Formats: sequence, C-alpha cells, structure tokens
Amino acid sequence: MPRFVAFLRGVSPQNCRMPDLKRCFEAAGFDDVKTLLSSGNVVFTTRAASATALERKAERAMESGLGRSFGTIVRPVDALQALLDADPFASFRVPPAAKRVVTFLREDAPAVALPIERDGARILARVGAEVFTAYVPNEKGPVFMTQLERAFGKDITTRTLDTVRKCAVA
Repeated sequence: MPRFVAFLRGVSPQNCRMPDLKRCFEAAGFDDVKTLLSSGNVVFTTRAASATALERKAERAMESGLGRSFGTIVRPVDALQALLDADPFASFRVPPAAKRVVTFLREDAPAVALPIERDGARILARVGAEVFTAYVPNEKGPVFMTQLERAFGKDITTRTLDTVRKCAVA
C-alpha cells in the first residue's frame, strides 16, 4: 500500500496534541500513522486514492475527533522523494544561510508570475502544485508567508525543505 504525508495548516503544540491527531487518522482507517515535529505533519499508509479524497477524509476525521479541522494537503511519499531528488533549488543562487521552503498548493491555485522578491525573501519557482521559496532570516520575520498568501491564497501550507525530507523518509 502506498505511503502518504498530510501537511496540515496552522497546527502547533498550543492548538493540537500529536497523540490526539494520530488517533484521528487511525480512526479514519489509515494505517502505520506517525506524526512528525509537532507541526501538523502526518505520515500514513492507505490504499491508493486521490489526494483530494484523502484530504477530505482526514479533515472529517479531525472534525469528528478533535471538534475542529485543519486545512490538509496530501502528497504521496514517492512524489516528495522525486521532488527532493530533483533538487528544486539547484538552479538558483541561494545564499548558504538561506532557509529553503516548499509551499504545497491545491491543484486549482492561481498562476502567478515568478520570481517575486521582497525583504530578502524570494519566491523562486512553481512546479506543479509546489512553490519554492528562499529567505535569509532577518528582523522583519517571515515576510515570505505574506507574499505566498497574496500570490496563492490561504489554502496553502509551507514546510522547510528539511521537514519535507524528514517526512519523505518517515
């Protein structure tokens, strides 16, 4: 059976306990469920299905088990590994101190002219339903998040490349 990752928008240790989240996914019938990093990353195994169907199933399970739901974007682990193998930041001159970030979009996200740059943050490229951003942390904070939401809406979720890597091997 294929392995998937659900990236949840807005999850933190203050608003959702990972054991509770894990129970929701198990109650929905997902197997070998594992949460990662207390920030809304859930890795699970299930029969092949569309990402949209899995997203809806996960959101219903959270609503039932937690009394609330978090926006959910699902990707197959194989697709994440292919993304990592393609090294999406290689063709850009990204400073060594820069954070590399992947934003996951719904399939129907609008087309946007890229790159966009502001305050040391650069939205570099979009490949399919993933957007690649690099930023050097500074006193202005994560300005790239505002840029991403303006460009693609709020039905997105963002992870560092390191987090994506950890999810792909979990």
